[in-house]
Amino acid sequence: MSELKLSQLAETLIGSEIVKLGSEIREKIKEGQQIYNYTIGDFEPSIFPIPQSLENEIIEAYKNKYTNYPTAEGNLDLREAIGQFVNHQQGLTYSASEIIIASGGRPLIYSLFRTIVDEGDKVIYSVPSWNNNHYSHFVNAQHVAIETTEKTNFMLTANDLQPHLKGASLISLCSPQNPTGTTFSYDELIKICDLVIAENKSRSATEKRLYVMFDQMYCSLTFGDIVHYNPVSIRPEMKNHTIFIDAISKVFAATGVRVGWAMGPPSVIAKMKPLLTHIGAWAPMAEQKAVANFLAKTSDIETYLKIFKTKIHERLIEIYDGFQKLKGDGFLVNAIVPQAAIYLTIQFDLVNKKTSQGLILKTQADVTAFLLNSTGLAIVPFSAFGASASSSWYRLSVGTCRKEEIGQMFEKLRMALSDLH
Repeated sequence: MSELKLSQLAETLIGSEIVKLGSEIREKIKEGQQIYNYTIGDFEPSIFPIPQSLENEIIEAYKNKYTNYPTAEGNLDLREAIGQFVNHQQGLTYSASEIIIASGGRPLIYSLFRTIVDEGDKVIYSVPSWNNNHYSHFVNAQHVAIETTEKTNFMLTANDLQPHLKGASLISLCSPQNPTGTTFSYDELIKICDLVIAENKSRSATEKRLYVMFDQMYCSLTFGDIVHYNPVSIRPEMKNHTIFIDAISKVFAATGVRVGWAMGPPSVIAKMKPLLTHIGAWAPMAEQKAVANFLAKTSDIETYLKIFKTKIHERLIEIYDGFQKLKGDGFLVNAIVPQAAIYLTIQFDLVNKKTSQGLILKTQADVTAFLLNSTGLAIVPFSAFGASASSSWYRLSVGTCRKEEIGQMFEKLRMALSDLH
């Protein structure tokens, strides 16, 4: 009996490559193997708990019986609190009517793609990047995927973008970037903004505008002298063309609390609202009430971020230094200095190497399997984020990293690399 046909979307949608890798890792852990699981962009709560005052506010909100539906666009007190928060943090000015709430960033990104992009429209994004290929597939867009390199820290440039702007509806940008942990410089982002402004001025009144989706989930998690820049702060005219995606998910290690927001032109936000209403992707009422109160606790937030960022950066730097030591000793590995977020970009250039047992690593997939099987090191290849299958670069996440494991991991990794020739 032949298999029943479903929708074209269902038949062609690719599942999450990270989830697929996660299944293999879980099996190995079940078997009792020591796995250094640096794949997931999430946090182990015992290492990185949410702020205590946020937890208290959530408990209090449930005690106060905030368990009914929130308003479709998000509660007014939360939208106002977010407006004040982003003004304090970044100097951005957004009114409640320019802000919409959902259960994290994903439904906001989906509704934004649905609001702006028609079938066949061009969507421009870089690879590696998080899920742009999937969201573009949802709306049957014309993918303009630009593969970046280590020369630009895997960040998109204005020169990359310029040839593709004509006829495009959306540019998807992310900074600090998932999966690379790198950021836009001021100079490069301002060049991109100027291209967008010029392109929109060149379009007739009947043509669709070119919008920028700017995902800044990790904007508060920058290290050292790295500064987070956004399009609207550096070019105020970009407010007409930019939709921000943000949330408490990463900045407060609150991935499961599910409160996110989009900020943008009222005409776009108003059209996203009915989409989200039909999807029903509201952030829970109690969490909305809790976050509205929490965002006003400036002192608590500053104290939390200072400790949180230090713990993340310590792990990133220790692992980065470990890779630089291996590289200095002649092993074919590399790493890019971490700038932000919870990710380290690392390289294993091991294709065509052979183990002492005669196993040849013929493809990058073989390299990934070798690392997992020989050292227990679980990391995500950039190919899972849209880069070419032959890319030798990986994302390493420290959200579940225990500091005492780092030395053990490097001992095993050095032994495994020493076995190759």
